[in-house]
Amino acid sequence: MGPVTVTNPPLASSADDFVVAIPARYASSRLPGKPLRPIGGVPMVLRVARQALAAGAREVWVATDDARIATALQDSGVQVAMTSDDHVSGSDRIAECARIAGWSEETVVVNLQGDEPFAPPAGIRAVASALVASGADMATLATPLADAEQLFDPNLVKLVRRLDGDALYFSRAPLPWPRDAFAQARQALPAGGHWLRHIGIYAYRAGFLQRFSAMPPGVLEQIESLEQLRVLEAGYRIQVGLTPEAFPPGVDTPEDLERAESHVRAGVAA
Repeated sequence: MGPVTVTNPPLASSADDFVVAIPARYASSRLPGKPLRPIGGVPMVLRVARQALAAGAREVWVATDDARIATALQDSGVQVAMTSDDHVSGSDRIAECARIAGWSEETVVVNLQGDEPFAPPAGIRAVASALVASGADMATLATPLADAEQLFDPNLVKLVRRLDGDALYFSRAPLPWPRDAFAQARQALPAGGHWLRHIGIYAYRAGFLQRFSAMPPGVLEQIESLEQLRVLEAGYRIQVGLTPEAFPPGVDTPEDLERAESHVRAGVAA
């Protein structure tokens, strides 16, 4: 299946006018063939795409490097961009997708990860709204962090933001560090509600997406292995909104897949 080309859409003028791009690479070190793994009999990538459609996206595209994924999406209402197999990140893959789709520089693009089969439609809309309302270069979401164990988990990314909602920093380390409280004990978070966990969904204008993809990796990005730090280190703004609904955990391991299957069977997530 070859690349699909469409004419440029009108400029995105409101938070209700956005597209969703889903990067879906077939290879995965921890879960080979991850996009096509069935959850409740439905390929994971199709479940992700259905959440994007339910959010009211004007267009939903899957950017992939494998024809098997394109085949699984036939007759789904989703468009497919066949992209290079040597992209190092999902952002690079959807930047190529944006060029294939012919989106104007002002098009609001939501980058929804291909391993988020239960991403709530309200959250997808919220990240687009955060971008448009703030005028920032990029937007993402966060949710309050529940306990000290999560704060110390390097697999959960923490962040701090300004009073206006713009991100100050993202880190795998405990952030911020409650000095006085942790000098006494570290088993619980003190009162105050200052701790936020990052949710890996992004929005940007298509023009900034191309600039971001062309930037060289930043020093902080390479230290923390967090791509969004490239944006902050280069002096651009990232607005951080609070998600209106919980984002169930994504699927990255066989154990995650088993949990997702159990949720579907129990009707917890669909």
